[in-house]
Amino acid sequence: MGIFGAMTTAISGLNAQSFALENISGNIANSRTTGFKRVDTSFADLVPDLPPRRELSGSVGAFSRNTATVQGDIQSSSIGTNVAISGEGFFIVKERTGDAAGQPIFAGSSLYTRRGDFEVDRNGYLVNGTGNYLMGYQVDPTTGATTGSSLNVVRIPSANLAARATTTIEYEANLPKYPLTATANASVAGSELLTPALDLAAVPASSETNFLNQTIAGQSVTVYDAAGSPINVQIRWGKTSNAAPETWSMFYMSDSTATGATTKWTRISNNVQFSASGQLTSPATGIIPTTFTVDTVPTGAINLTFGSTGLTQFADPNGQINPNRITQDGYPTGTLQGITVAEGGRIMGSYSNGQTVPLAQIALAEFPSPNLLKRLDGGTFEATLESGQPLVQTGGSGIVGASLENSNADIADEFSKMIITQQAYSANTRVVTTAQTMLQDVINIIR
Repeated sequence: MGIFGAMTTAISGLNAQSFALENISGNIANSRTTGFKRVDTSFADLVPDLPPRRELSGSVGAFSRNTATVQGDIQSSSIGTNVAISGEGFFIVKERTGDAAGQPIFAGSSLYTRRGDFEVDRNGYLVNGTGNYLMGYQVDPTTGATTGSSLNVVRIPSANLAARATTTIEYEANLPKYPLTATANASVAGSELLTPALDLAAVPASSETNFLNQTIAGQSVTVYDAAGSPINVQIRWGKTSNAAPETWSMFYMSDSTATGATTKWTRISNNVQFSASGQLTSPATGIIPTTFTVDTVPTGAINLTFGSTGLTQFADPNGQINPNRITQDGYPTGTLQGITVAEGGRIMGSYSNGQTVPLAQIALAEFPSPNLLKRLDGGTFEATLESGQPLVQTGGSGIVGASLENSNADIADEFSKMIITQQAYSANTRVVTTAQTMLQDVINIIR
């Protein structure tokens, strides 16, 4: 190959180092780009086919090497819809190709990215900083289950959260073995009991004073009808028997403005019973099906649920009900106040009625050979034959909400590579200069 071969080899070295420097400069330029994956340079020797003992080291070729599997640092973000991936996987996104009637039109094929700086646009879509739209699964806000098995561009519903009628009241409390009612007198047996004359299915307003003196307050709970209207249910308890099994009656105020013979308190049950050890024995299921009508406003069917151990009868020196938990599952309508990404990639909506419900599920794609994906603009990748087809998963523990993945390009490391590349480039220029001098000497032979 001679002198011209040496010069050609040196030129290939210059080209290779220039290629490496171009990658280094791109990595440094994107050292602050969210989700950026640096491009490293690998070198390969190109050896000519020569007989043994006449081999040459040959020229060099430079090739890019992706680092899609190299994790960047994760930092917290003040934006709830920002999300990062800790571990393997890519967000699935689509490009916007146009508009129709004010709504975006999306490309048919999906792209993949680690850039998770998503925010909600005016149409309710989650879009990242390079204009790519997040894909995932829609979720039923009532059940929390994903709806359908096909991926869709995630869109946050702007409609109010529908009201939910109360169907269950969970009532957990301890009723005192000896209730300190207004009529209770330790020296008079049974003075703490509700007399049969007042243990009525409907207690009239004219008997309310005596009724209140013989019962104890059982707290109140606000329930909701199908339209989301609040209904305040006030509860009272009266003990009716000290003989085993010890028995209580439960009442609620059905008409706060009742007078005279009009019913003011309505009995829910007169058969709540306890064993000698204070455990609930009736109702055996721990549930009392009932409905409430308060000030002429009716509720739907409600299960008053105590559970097997939620309602007890133990001695209490205060002689009053000690509530542990009184909750219900209804709520009024509410407007969307905020969006966050919870663990596992579940997109949650916070509403003005205090409810936080799931709205969508982020999907992740994994590849057999992610470093063989084709790089595109905006930190996106495209599947190739070499990368294999994506395996789509519904989220995972690696999804971190209110966070962003930084670029995996380290400036200090890139500057070190730059110094090495510069020295290698200078060395190749010396080879070219030396080859030129040798050629000049050959030309001078014939002079």
